[in-house]
Amino acid sequence: MAFDCNKARGVSSPDNRSSVCTEGIIIQANPLSHYWKAKGWKSRNKLGNQKSSYGSIPRDTNTKEDDASGEATASTCGIRCFNDLPAALVCEVLARLDAKDLGIVSCVSTLLHTLATDHQGWKKLYCERWGLPNLPATLNRPVVPGGPLDGKSWKTFFVEREFRSKSFMGKFNVDVLCGHNEDVRAVFLLASANLIFTGGRDSVVRMWNMEEGLLIDSSRPLGGTIRAIAADTRLLVTGGTNAYIQCWRAVDGNVHLFHISGNGTDQTSEFRLWGHEGPVTCLALDSLRIYSGSWDMTVRVWDRTHMECMQKLMHADWVWDLAPHGNTIASTAGRDAYVWDIRNSELTSLISNAHVGNAYSLARTHLANVLFTGGEDGAIRLFDVSDVSDDEDSKPVATWVPHSGPVHSLAFEYPWLVSASSDGRIALIDSRKLLTPKKSSKVPFSVKSFDASAIEPPQRMLHGFGCDLFSIAIGADRIVCAGEDGAVRLWNFSEALEIERRAQALRSLRQENRMRRRKAQAEMNANGRRPDQCSIAMKKNQLKGDKSVT
Repeated sequence: MAFDCNKARGVSSPDNRSSVCTEGIIIQANPLSHYWKAKGWKSRNKLGNQKSSYGSIPRDTNTKEDDASGEATASTCGIRCFNDLPAALVCEVLARLDAKDLGIVSCVSTLLHTLATDHQGWKKLYCERWGLPNLPATLNRPVVPGGPLDGKSWKTFFVEREFRSKSFMGKFNVDVLCGHNEDVRAVFLLASANLIFTGGRDSVVRMWNMEEGLLIDSSRPLGGTIRAIAADTRLLVTGGTNAYIQCWRAVDGNVHLFHISGNGTDQTSEFRLWGHEGPVTCLALDSLRIYSGSWDMTVRVWDRTHMECMQKLMHADWVWDLAPHGNTIASTAGRDAYVWDIRNSELTSLISNAHVGNAYSLARTHLANVLFTGGEDGAIRLFDVSDVSDDEDSKPVATWVPHSGPVHSLAFEYPWLVSASSDGRIALIDSRKLLTPKKSSKVPFSVKSFDASAIEPPQRMLHGFGCDLFSIAIGADRIVCAGEDGAVRLWNFSEALEIERRAQALRSLRQENRMRRRKAQAEMNANGRRPDQCSIAMKKNQLKGDKSVT
């Protein structure tokens, strides 16, 4: 199917004519008449020896005859312009395109630019990569509006987020947040509220400002090592060796959302959830539930409305990490990885012996049934569990071994997977080449199949800490990590793209100055004059902007 895009853009040139060959009919777009002209197979001989049906067609001498036959055929076939199609059909066509194709379509004409920019397909593309955005909001504001957010279109949100993801290969600044007296076991980054939460062996939860790196508030000692933290704009939960889940509700009107010190006027915002019989090692939240894993070999699912345990999922070993996605939750226990359907508490996938030793860490994407696991063997593995059952031996799609010690923590934000290890190093892995888009709406992305020897190493390594690293988080253009020395390190990549842009502009200016000097030298040589060193020096200084030299 072809559409008349020149109608919205205006007439360009008399020779701007194209043809598309579909099922025995050549549809020819004439910008002068703004309708489709269809020719039978007999008219194909007029194309001469052109190999491609998309090339330009030379102007025919029998224009009137062609126009008459084209109008007759067009009226018979009922071919219309793009803006004459039903709105549902237009949305269906645009929904089949990926981000790159939508961007190309928006450059074709003014009409297609308007349709492609406002299309809800951008929302789908955004959510497939990063999930629904968590915007700073009051407690009474809906979490995700149905339309554009904060006056921005979904295309703007997508382009800004995609552009920002490139900053992790640029330059950065490192801030060190000091306040904990002993090793830090858990960090959480709530980028939508510019907040960082940390906790560790000193049993105190601390809340930091992400932009300024300043301590905002700290809790009283909770009586055990804090091993897990999770938060959103409505709830903060922590867990540790004391086997309960400490919770704080957001306080309406508080610019920092939570009063974790307990000195606020609302004393009902703090409460605890009891149920686990061992240390709580991992926590996660979604809009309806709280997920917790423990060394009592269970994962518990809590209802956020009534704050009651709804499900208990039994494992064969200590639970180390978990990651929910939709109606499923993935977890690691011992050296195995599990995937559960929380609608019926059934085990849908089991990956046995995912690592040599314990599988300490787990990360999940918004794209598909893809799991990243990190283990005691220092390896990071990628598993595709879309077709794995509990009686199959699943093999990793990809394996990296960037660390010489156990991988204690993984975090994922498309397209970057980051890992923290006891060897004191951080690895950044770009997953874009591993995932390929699908045209099916049910499975938007899948894992590419390729030779394991073709797996690229991590794109970047951050090192030089000299201590064990226990927890890591990534969000927006920040990476937060903490470990044995009690210091919380914050990598700020927000100026990386601007620094790169300035460096590129400086390189372009230097290249332009070199070309000018070479041109001036060539002109003097062509005139048969001997180069005057003083004149060349004067021109160099003029190009540099130094007008004081005469």
